[in-house]
Amino acid sequence: MREVVILGAGPAGIFAAINCTTAGRNVTIIEKTSSAGKKLLISGGGQCNLTNAESPSLMLKRYFGAGRFLKPSLMAFDSQKLMDFFERRGLRLHTREDGKVFPVTYSAGDVLEVLLKECDRQGIKIVYNCRAKDVIQFPSGGFLVKTESDSINADYLLIATGGKSYPETGSTGDGFALAKKLGHSLSEQRPALTSVTIRNFGFGDLSGISLRNVEVSLWRNLKKVTTRVEDLLFTHDGFSGPVILHLSREASPGDIIRLNLSGQLREKLEANLISLLSKEGKKLVKNVLDEYGLPERLLSKIIDLAGVGERICSEVRKDERKALVTGLCELDFEIERVGDFTNAMVTRGGVSLSEVNPKTMESRIVNNLFFAGEVLDFDGETGGYNLQAAFSTGYVAGRTINARTSRVENR
Repeated sequence: MREVVILGAGPAGIFAAINCTTAGRNVTIIEKTSSAGKKLLISGGGQCNLTNAESPSLMLKRYFGAGRFLKPSLMAFDSQKLMDFFERRGLRLHTREDGKVFPVTYSAGDVLEVLLKECDRQGIKIVYNCRAKDVIQFPSGGFLVKTESDSINADYLLIATGGKSYPETGSTGDGFALAKKLGHSLSEQRPALTSVTIRNFGFGDLSGISLRNVEVSLWRNLKKVTTRVEDLLFTHDGFSGPVILHLSREASPGDIIRLNLSGQLREKLEANLISLLSKEGKKLVKNVLDEYGLPERLLSKIIDLAGVGERICSEVRKDERKALVTGLCELDFEIERVGDFTNAMVTRGGVSLSEVNPKTMESRIVNNLFFAGEVLDFDGETGGYNLQAAFSTGYVAGRTINARTSRVENR
């Protein structure tokens, strides 16, 4: 009887277990907390954006350069196969216009229930309140997993302990230490998919305003780091929304967030504004600038910052016009703080991808050691991509163990 031990009862660990069980092996999941899937239960605000209906080729572009590593997993088990898995087990799904896929109940608990029922059906054992403190690799092969109260032998070991985000759910980086002890190198772990706090933020009264498709760039030492065009949300102390969540993985305190609210280059905007102010000389500036489609409160703020106030177009001086241009296309904010692991959705960094075989999820350093999910050095955009990657890498790891142990048993 072959013993398979999986560390972590999140989506990656559970799905690996489901896909590696057959006759001739025992599968045990060790979970440090009192219940399974705690992070899954809060995903999407508890609604569980399970995956995205994009094709695998498009989805692979959503992982900030890790698409090449994830390609075998996503091609082997894509979003359609994931949706089929749940729907065959009675959970109806809904695909929104933006491609995001949710259970029709919008309940993450229903997703977890399907996974745990499948574990019960297959006889997969989950041991709760059991933290893996250490792992010893035997020279002859296999592992000894030491917990706080016991030791467990494993012929095959899968580390699927997640990252460091939302530590209250049990994701505190335990797997990183175990991977390092077993000879793997790690990239720096940082919060990703999180909001930013702005130093001396003077726009807090606009909290709740959301803008569609805003060009936002990140600057450091007067050099542009990256740019994205997506939705932006004003908060009471800074910014959030998809464009900020995706930029956050690169951001650091002291960096500059620059908003282009007009969607135009400065030269074009200035020429347009000169013509507009001249043509509409007797109208109030705030009424003329309505054509940029900004919320009234935000537009008023920009006009006030430029020193224009309640004046007509013909009264605007050159320096004020340039200030208006700056406010509309180069509105800068200094980052005071990037959200930490307590509110980041995912972790950037982890076990080096060069040390893991992407076709099997097996370590290139230690035989019969596998990894899946967020413990690996990849992170995706918001929209169901991170959960899909967890399920896909768990699937590949599980199927690899299944095939390998089947060959052993049939000798």
